[in-house]
Amino acid sequence: MNEYEKFLETKKKTFIKSGFELSESKLNPLLKDFQKFGVKTALSKGRFAFFFDCGLGKTFCQLEWAKQVSIKTKKKVLILAPLAIVEQTKGEAIKFGIELDVFDINNYEQLKNIDTSIYSGVALDESSILKGRDGKMSALIIDTFKNTPYKLCCTATPSPNDHMELGQHSEFLGGMSYLEMLAMYFVHDGGETSKWRLRKHAQDDFWQYVAQWSIAIDNPETLGFCGEGYSLPEIEYIEHIIKVENETQSLFGDIAISATDLHKDLKRSFQSRIDKTKELVNGSNEQWLIWTLKNDEAALLSKEINNSVNVQGSDSPEYKAKHLNGFAKNEFQNLITKTSIASFGMNYQNCHNMVFTSYDFKFEAFYQAVRRSFRFGQEFKVKVHLLIPESQTNVRHSILEKQKQHFERIAEMSKYSALTNYKKNKTKVIVKNKEIKTDKYWLMNGDCVEMAKNIPDNNLDLVVFSPPFAELYVYSDKPEDMGNVTNYKQFEAHFKYLVPEIKRTLKNGRICAIHCMDLPIQKGKEGYIGLRDFSGMLIEWFTDLGFIYHSKVTIWKNPVTEMQRTKALGLLHKTIKKDSAMSRVGIPDYVLFFRNEGDNQVPIQHQDLNAQKPNYLPVDLWQKYASPVWYDIDYSRTLQYRSGRDGNDEKHICPLQLDTIERCIHLYSNENETVGSFFGGIGSEGFQAIKMNRKSVSIELKESYFKINAKNHAECVLEKESTLTLF
Repeated sequence: MNEYEKFLETKKKTFIKSGFELSESKLNPLLKDFQKFGVKTALSKGRFAFFFDCGLGKTFCQLEWAKQVSIKTKKKVLILAPLAIVEQTKGEAIKFGIELDVFDINNYEQLKNIDTSIYSGVALDESSILKGRDGKMSALIIDTFKNTPYKLCCTATPSPNDHMELGQHSEFLGGMSYLEMLAMYFVHDGGETSKWRLRKHAQDDFWQYVAQWSIAIDNPETLGFCGEGYSLPEIEYIEHIIKVENETQSLFGDIAISATDLHKDLKRSFQSRIDKTKELVNGSNEQWLIWTLKNDEAALLSKEINNSVNVQGSDSPEYKAKHLNGFAKNEFQNLITKTSIASFGMNYQNCHNMVFTSYDFKFEAFYQAVRRSFRFGQEFKVKVHLLIPESQTNVRHSILEKQKQHFERIAEMSKYSALTNYKKNKTKVIVKNKEIKTDKYWLMNGDCVEMAKNIPDNNLDLVVFSPPFAELYVYSDKPEDMGNVTNYKQFEAHFKYLVPEIKRTLKNGRICAIHCMDLPIQKGKEGYIGLRDFSGMLIEWFTDLGFIYHSKVTIWKNPVTEMQRTKALGLLHKTIKKDSAMSRVGIPDYVLFFRNEGDNQVPIQHQDLNAQKPNYLPVDLWQKYASPVWYDIDYSRTLQYRSGRDGNDEKHICPLQLDTIERCIHLYSNENETVGSFFGGIGSEGFQAIKMNRKSVSIELKESYFKINAKNHAECVLEKESTLTLF
């Protein structure tokens, strides 16, 4: 293995097993088959997550895991849980014959007071607490247990669309960080930095990665186990439309279009909803869960509802724990509370009636609240009463749509968990011809560092490319992908294997043109907002390895367009009003020009791009070329718009503008010379080279991009030949 191959080995991202093997016969015989499988897998992995739907026994599995880790390591395991669940968990341990001395259990608020060094493992009950990326608690948990050898996360299946929650779980368990996961598999949706979408081509790879460190179960049958006893009960949603006088002076008074409108209409319908809740609950002799949004609703209902207890945020932790558990033990008939207090972790299958006196757009809170009673083990039909002001009908429709998507994605996660050895269930893009060579172009599919070795010395007359922007985007999960890096230092180490190959293959005195930009530094990753001088880094690397820094041009970008696309804090007008110290100019693109050592043996003779006059460059065009800022580059003119692509493939994230490529080729090459691109992408540089009567050498790693690259090269040649035939 040579030095470069050893370097690539260090980049491979795999979720390393750190556990131990244990026969299922050693596990608690009361565990169901699918639970034994889950515990055995988690012990084998060492760091793992149980995404079990409500009622599938994740608490039992968590306790058995803790017991086995304690036996193996001869140390206790720490279980962290919401306060109300602590006593419930101890009760489960006693129920299943698990000794209490193998673990300590504390609520999350006590973490800062615990000496965690004495534990060999930690289990997070209701690990969705990790989803608050910028929260102090999630940061404390991740940092505290960074070196703990055994880790377990337990929560009902998280929303598969919540990349933050999955990313935080990955980071806690020692896999990719949240930001690494975003760069690898996601793309900004609609230009909003707060909204990310799983790339179409990355869906299979992403869910396989999640399946390396977790198991998701919506039903035991999905994993091929017996599902007897795990059929959910019947559920009925009963909608009560509460009439509300339209005071909005709007023609469409039945639609709440914002949270502000919604809360105004809740206030207007206050007494009607209170009266309806009283009618439902006081007319029944069964237990009821009453969910509210407002303290004044809960306070009034606690006076009006028979045999009820109101548990609210201002109550002491001891009061909350006592009465949340007391309701589960049938110590009183009716519990009044909020979804933020009791919707996670509590098992209320003793109750099958609930009413939402008020509810909002927050799907997860609503879903979890319903699942307190609607869960495996519930023996009765669950009735969920919804009091909906006329103005909130769209809220209900929104929740129903989110619920549909949620179940579809839970099924998708469970399917990946069921795959034997986490095999891929989709076919990768296959490239039959890894090398395509004609008299007009030479295309190679593979690692640019290795493929460049096939190019003879002094073969290229000009090199033009846009490299991966260090940590900003990741195009594939291949270790050979230079964008697939942990940090910019790793990018530097990788990129420096390529620069000598560029120097060797480029003729003496000729130009290498590199398109780049400065890179945003993210607060969530490095603790502050700023910019990294990527262009300066490239200049340093190229000059250190023997190139001459020739010149640099700035490509102007509209800051308004950039603000709309990125929502960057420094470009928002509200930032300059709040604190101008955080405002900044837009980030331009640059083209860096490096000249290879030695004298150019063949002078470059220009011709007018339109009239094709030999050795002629109009003064007005030269003035544009000579300007340190190119103002006239059309950002919309890329090869992207003309590239048909596979339905499962994303468009190329940032193809280089054809205007920029054209200008570089016109400035620094003659007709019939060869233009090389070491990051060929979808073929932008090669396409423009052929169009301008040059030849192309293009290397691209990603198979799906290479296929489009080859298609674009072939179509360009065909277009030119057709034009020659026509005229």
